[in-house]
Amino acid sequence: MSEHSPALAALRDALDDRVSIDPDELDAARLDKSGQRSDAPPVAIVHARSVDDVQAALRIASNFRLPVVPRGAGTGLAGGAMAGRDRLVVSTARMTRIHEINVADQLAVVEPGVIVAELDAAARERGLFYAPDPASRAWASIGGTIATGAGGLMCVKYGVTREAVLALDVVLADGTLMRFGHRTVKGVTGLDLTALMVGSEGTLGVIVGATVRLVPVPTGETATIGALVPSMVAAGAAASAIMASGLRPAALELIDPHALQAIHAYLGLPAPATGQTHLLVQTDGPTALADADAALAHIRAAGGDGVASTDPARAEELLRVRRSFHPAMEHHGSVLIEDVAVPRSRLPEMFAAIERISAEYGIPIPTVAHAGDGNLHPNFVYAGDEVPDAVWSAAHAVFRAALELGGTLTGEHGVGVLKKRHLVDELGESQLALQRRIKAAFDPLGIMNPDAML
Repeated sequence: MSEHSPALAALRDALDDRVSIDPDELDAARLDKSGQRSDAPPVAIVHARSVDDVQAALRIASNFRLPVVPRGAGTGLAGGAMAGRDRLVVSTARMTRIHEINVADQLAVVEPGVIVAELDAAARERGLFYAPDPASRAWASIGGTIATGAGGLMCVKYGVTREAVLALDVVLADGTLMRFGHRTVKGVTGLDLTALMVGSEGTLGVIVGATVRLVPVPTGETATIGALVPSMVAAGAAASAIMASGLRPAALELIDPHALQAIHAYLGLPAPATGQTHLLVQTDGPTALADADAALAHIRAAGGDGVASTDPARAEELLRVRRSFHPAMEHHGSVLIEDVAVPRSRLPEMFAAIERISAEYGIPIPTVAHAGDGNLHPNFVYAGDEVPDAVWSAAHAVFRAALELGGTLTGEHGVGVLKKRHLVDELGESQLALQRRIKAAFDPLGIMNPDAML
């Protein structure tokens, strides 16, 4: 008899067919989209269909001191939802109802398993849209993107997930349901526990409902620029100049030469010019065309050139290229996906640092960036299941370079399992200890996602 048999019996008594020990499902829960996997499968998965299911699962887990890994669609990139030995997965992927889209208050009330693109499509039917736009929007869940503090392509103008979240329903480790936040635009009663939950990676509780801000669909035409710039450093300079000028494009994305070659090959597109870095700029609203012309002037000043188009099909083609980065990298092997951010003015220095690190370690580092946010995704492609020591060393050098430039270890993917050893480098011992005390207030037994972040 397994040591977890009493807990499993209690879970089955309370949740019946929502509890799975199917070997294939348990094996799938060992990994996310980070390319890594845990050392062994979890004990079981609870496929919650309601808040009551989540509460029951956590009460039982608390009673039996069984560690819990909350999980959404499993699309995280830092290992935060990977479940290993002696862990119970509580999945909210089947909680998929959109309860409300309120046009007057410009908000939506949703369950955590709703897919980002599906919420956006439903909102657009009412003349609104959901602004956070991760590249994984077609398969990532709202709950997961809130838990990781996701960003995306359109965040430079419309804000990241943190800015979109008004209120959250959260089940704590002991099964208590808490409601944090407001439906109002303003609200400063007490500590901001809603913001604390965003990016908490399942270490404080399970998100079971969200009230999120929607934005009116912009009026007028949308202009999209596909530009080529001679180098990553020059492209970084162009992006910094665009943002420093006061322009606020809806998207400002960079794809380096290594990444661009791989993406074009993956999509079956003609090979791009060798050594060229790609800048994608999208402007919207009443001044879209004038803003695009102004952005092009900065690109040309940096030695590049491009064309602005108002054709929606052309815009979708360019966005598809950018969103295909991760699958294109996966096509060539296992991938360590990094996620550093620096002040926008330091982008050229960060790109120069990546080029220097790549040469020093003899490792290509294909990179894309949400350049308007200063958020870069250097990637390392390797063979096999284990990240080679040389790749880790190069990645650590990238982390150090970002911190030296006043940046951060993660802009939107989160800490998860893969970066927790580096937390102290950015936060320091005192702040890390404070954050652990905050976790203990929410989770006294330490059962919530104990392998991730804190």
